[in-house]
Amino acid sequence: MNTQKTAQKDTDTVQKTVISSKNLDLTFQTKDGPVQALKDVSLDIMKGDFVSFIGPSGCGKTTFLRCMADLEKPTGGKITVNGVAPEISRKARSYGYVFQAAGLYPWRTISGNIKLPLEIMGYNKQEQLKRVARVIELVELSGFENKYPWQLSGGMQQRASIARALAFDADILLMDEPFGALDEIVRDHLNEQLLKLWERTEKTIAFVTHSIPEAVYLSTKIVVMSPRPGRITDVIDSPLPKKRTLGIRETPEFLDVAHRVREGLRAGHADD
Repeated sequence: MNTQKTAQKDTDTVQKTVISSKNLDLTFQTKDGPVQALKDVSLDIMKGDFVSFIGPSGCGKTTFLRCMADLEKPTGGKITVNGVAPEISRKARSYGYVFQAAGLYPWRTISGNIKLPLEIMGYNKQEQLKRVARVIELVELSGFENKYPWQLSGGMQQRASIARALAFDADILLMDEPFGALDEIVRDHLNEQLLKLWERTEKTIAFVTHSIPEAVYLSTKIVVMSPRPGRITDVIDSPLPKKRTLGIRETPEFLDVAHRVREGLRAGHADD
C-alpha cells in the first residue's frame, strides 16, 4: 500500500504544471505605433521538462521567456509560474535566469560573482561558501574560484553564469540563448555539460535558441515559433532517450525531429 502511494506521489510530481500560458498577448507601444510581439500563445511546461524555444529573430522567444520571469508584462491572456503570477514567483525567487551574455562583474572573482545573489538575499557567509562550492562543482569549474572573468574563456564564463543562477537552488532555470556567441566545438561541449547538469539537478529548464541541432539535442519538448507576432506553430515531444550523447545527432530519430522543426519554421513563414 505504501509503495502504491509513493508511486502515485512520484507520478503526480512528474505531471505537475510549472509554467502555463493561456492566449498570451504582448504589444509594445512605440513612438512609431504598436508592435505586437506575442499573439495567442498557449503552452504548458511540466515539472522536469527541458523545453527549447526556436524561431526566427524577433519572433518573441526571448519576450516569452521574459514574461515568465516578470521582466515583461503581457497585455492580454494569462501566464502563471508555479501556479501564481510571475511577479509573485519572482519575489519567491522561484527561478534563475541566464542571459545571452555572461554578465559577470570583472572586479569580482568567479566565486564572488556566484555569491552575489546570495549576498543580496541575506544568506550567511557559511551558507554562501557551501552553496558556491556546490555549484562550482556542478558546472565543473573547481580550481577557478579565485580567477577573474577576464582570465576565463567565453565558455567558462557562461558556466559561471549558470552557476550563479543555480546558487540559490531555484527549481526553474530560464536560459536566453546562453551559448549563441560560442564556437561550435565549445557549444557542443557545453550542451553535453548542460544535459548532465539537468539530469543531476532535475530542474525545469526553458531554453531559447536559434540552433535546430541544439534544440533537438537538449530538449524533451521543442516549441517552434513564427515570425512576429510570435505564435506557436508546433510543439514537438521528443522521442529521444533522456540520456544522450552527441552521437545521437546522426541517428534517424534525431534527423526526423530536426526535419519536423525545420518544417515548422517554414510553415510559420508561409503564414505571413
